[in-house]
Amino acid sequence: MPAMTEIYLPRCCTPLNADWPFAQALPGVQLISTSFDPALLDQNDFPRAGVTPIQAVAKRQAEHLAGRVCAREALRRVTGIASVPAVGADRAPQWPAQVSGSITHGQQWAAAIVAPRQHWQGLGLDVEQQLSCERAERLAGEILTAAEMQRLEGLAAQERAWRISLTFSLKESLFKALYPLVLTRFYFHEAELLSIDAPQRTATLRLLQSLGPDWPAGSQLTGLYSRVADRLLSLVPIAN
Repeated sequence: MPAMTEIYLPRCCTPLNADWPFAQALPGVQLISTSFDPALLDQNDFPRAGVTPIQAVAKRQAEHLAGRVCAREALRRVTGIASVPAVGADRAPQWPAQVSGSITHGQQWAAAIVAPRQHWQGLGLDVEQQLSCERAERLAGEILTAAEMQRLEGLAAQERAWRISLTFSLKESLFKALYPLVLTRFYFHEAELLSIDAPQRTATLRLLQSLGPDWPAGSQLTGLYSRVADRLLSLVPIAN
């Protein structure tokens, strides 16, 4: 593997963090995160970090830069090459053929996860801020299936909001993990959260529509979740 040199860190980003936030370890997987401040964004940071700039407001530019900086470091740790994934026509990151990866950002925090494709064919990472009770109830019908709504019956308002937030995040991670494999878009009501193992901080998800011969309706996948400060983080890893 080539020698590794220090990556350029934009002033708007805090030092990169390689702590693993989930209870379950995943061999060979690298997760890199940073916090960022859009007010400190410098346009010169893009060429210095090797990231192609985008046309957007400062907040969107900063989160794009921070996410790519994290991806570059994660790729360096996995492959030895500090490359930056381009933005595809479908706006998804274009990862090197030998790896799987995912990028997420929210609430001035960004992270990227990368692993060798020979071991992990798909990775979906998502960060969310927990929804307020009012907002969770307002969005529940857009996120949850009828069966998922029934499973919320009898729960206190705060627990309902937590479950709706978690379901939202896990379904976002599920899409990110599967889309590069199937190249078919699917939506919240086309998958469901079956169960949660709170002590292990894992969840079981099931597809409700077929996404091709390898992913028929009824396919089940495992997700991981955790809290990072005041954020909810979820991951759907798909092993080979």
